[in-house]
Amino acid sequence: MTDTNPVLELKDIKVHHRARSGSLFRPNIVKAVDGIDFIIRRGETVGIVGESGCGKSTLASVLVGLQEPTSGEVLFRGARVNTRTSSSKKLFGREVGVVFQDPSTALNPRMTIHDILTDPLQVHGIGNPRTRDAKVKDLLRLVGLPQSAAEVTPHQVSGGQRQRVAIARALSLDPSVIVADEPTSALDVSVRAQVLNLLADLKKDLNLGMVFISHDIQTVRYVSDRICVMYYGRIVEQGPARDVFDNPTDDYTKSLLGAAPSLLHI
Repeated sequence: MTDTNPVLELKDIKVHHRARSGSLFRPNIVKAVDGIDFIIRRGETVGIVGESGCGKSTLASVLVGLQEPTSGEVLFRGARVNTRTSSSKKLFGREVGVVFQDPSTALNPRMTIHDILTDPLQVHGIGNPRTRDAKVKDLLRLVGLPQSAAEVTPHQVSGGQRQRVAIARALSLDPSVIVADEPTSALDVSVRAQVLNLLADLKKDLNLGMVFISHDIQTVRYVSDRICVMYYGRIVEQGPARDVFDNPTDDYTKSLLGAAPSLLHI
């Protein structure tokens, strides 16, 4: 069930970078994100879609507190936060989980899966060894992995299982929101649908807010309640997934739909 109150809200967010190609007095400014308003509530999945370089990942970094915007406001449960402060970063660390594109680089290859899943709990001072062990068992069950997976390292499991571990780690602090940045693009097509279904089930069962980022509008449509289409740092179209897919109004959205054959039978 979707909560009517936003968990995270971005107001007129801009992230501008000075390019090396400019001069001291006439700098070239790259507008990675250029005036975006964005809301995510519990119980809904918002898909962000656009071609490479459109600003999707920069927007994701702002959402999880890793990127300080050049201007604009970040609100958490209606209160403005300063992402420069350590307290705000810790708040984002607990309330906003992140699933990265490639689990083979996002997970420490020298740590067992048990240690990977308990590390966030230790960093935030949550629980004791007994309760952390119990949490690991719960997380493995949630993402459909056997309990024996806790004792192996990431390279000893398949790519799909590694991404399940990454999802479990993102859930370890019981976040309100999950930001998934291209979470299936490094997976085989045969595994992709399984991970998408897992994310959809977790969103429903845990009443999570989920931001799903991809260049593939068909995949975004499969998991999203709302879709935001990004182009050159701006959201050029947004709305309910069915409306954006069936009745696109922006020419760029129409071109994405025409150029992206489905990799899923939906």
